[in-house]
Amino acid sequence: MGLIDEVGAGPVALDTAAFIYFIEEHPLYVPPLLPIFAAADNEALTIVTSAVTLLEVLVVPYRAGNLPLATRYEALLNRSRGVRLREIDHGLLRAAAQLRATAGVRTPDALQLAAALAEGCTSFVTDDRRLPALPGLRILQVGDHT
Repeated sequence: MGLIDEVGAGPVALDTAAFIYFIEEHPLYVPPLLPIFAAADNEALTIVTSAVTLLEVLVVPYRAGNLPLATRYEALLNRSRGVRLREIDHGLLRAAAQLRATAGVRTPDALQLAAALAEGCTSFVTDDRRLPALPGLRILQVGDHT
């Protein structure tokens, strides 16, 4: 069974690593992610991620002075069909704080997970094995599908 099959009808939340693998064309991880991005581009599936992803993906291109790569990331996150970038507002901050308190996750992970839950996602695609299972949100590992 492929990753797209496990994701289901969506919406699906993607962690930062998934966007990095896709944009930078990681040879092991693009094959399982490509059907998800293609479904989003065809508007058959909605991809959700929090604004934390934008912060995280821009660090390395800015550090390296690679503005074209930074621009590609911004375009993917802000202007792609089927990709929803969830802004961080007070409600999301409160939900993330509750996740930190109850599940013990780090702040960036709490924001990502809170965004997924707030947007009605039932799956969260990541490569972070430290994330705990949460009620109503399946944690799917990209690496399990290579």
